[in-house]
Amino acid sequence: MKKLIAACAALIVAAGIMAQTPRAEFKLWDAAPPTDNGVKGPEVNKDGVSTYVTEPRLTVFVPEHPNGQCVLACPGGAYFAVCHGTEGFPMAQWYLNQGISYAVLIYRLPNGHHEVPLQDVHRAMDILNEHRTEWGITSIGIQGASAGGHLAATAAIHYDKPEHRPDFQILFYPVITLEVAHTHRGSLTQLLGPDPSPQLVDHYCLEKHVTADTPPAFVMHSSNDDVVPLRNSLQYCQALSDKGVYQSLHVYPVGGHGWAFHEWFPFKYQWTAELAQWLAQLRMTQGK
Repeated sequence: MKKLIAACAALIVAAGIMAQTPRAEFKLWDAAPPTDNGVKGPEVNKDGVSTYVTEPRLTVFVPEHPNGQCVLACPGGAYFAVCHGTEGFPMAQWYLNQGISYAVLIYRLPNGHHEVPLQDVHRAMDILNEHRTEWGITSIGIQGASAGGHLAATAAIHYDKPEHRPDFQILFYPVITLEVAHTHRGSLTQLLGPDPSPQLVDHYCLEKHVTADTPPAFVMHSSNDDVVPLRNSLQYCQALSDKGVYQSLHVYPVGGHGWAFHEWFPFKYQWTAELAQWLAQLRMTQGK
């Protein structure tokens, strides 16, 4: 896990971070959050990687001419860190260029308290919903990478009320299953603790809980990913297909793990074009 976080930080330094001017920034919770994650800060934020997060926050970017769509991004980091410098803020301008509002969530790490990250996602959805009219938002999708992909897919599967159901999901090389043979072990331990019950593991094996009401999905993975096995995306998309859910799977032959918005990824302009087309088609399909 430390190697993964170190690599994430190194890529941020190499790529650089283009600063955008946000429309708004929010602390998620005015009072104590519903569940304490047991982390006793202070938060450490180095080279775009945050650890020991106890005060979650939301940064929102709104284009000059919104097309109605909004994407809530959950960066990855093995549920041990939030790599917002590679899988969060660098994508802001690309989305703004599409007329899409974009929000980056720095969520609390679970530290074995599995409810915590999803509580932060739900609160972020509440904030975005409160500002729909002001920011010209008609649909809110969720995006996640790696463990952030697991969080995003969890939000798409285990929403607690209609307002918390994303209208669509965008997943980069996501952790989907928590079955030991096919998951990312560090993410499993950080989310559920060292000795979770079989029932809890099953709850977060998201491929097992897809329904016909699961939001449409755009899923990306590399076939040579040696951190999160490709099987995660394949199983998820098969489950979506089995339930008749509108979805698009993109498997690239190289890239490994953690490529996000980096120039060095040889298929960057392929996936961005494919995603832009999918989102445009979704606007017509959903009528939003």
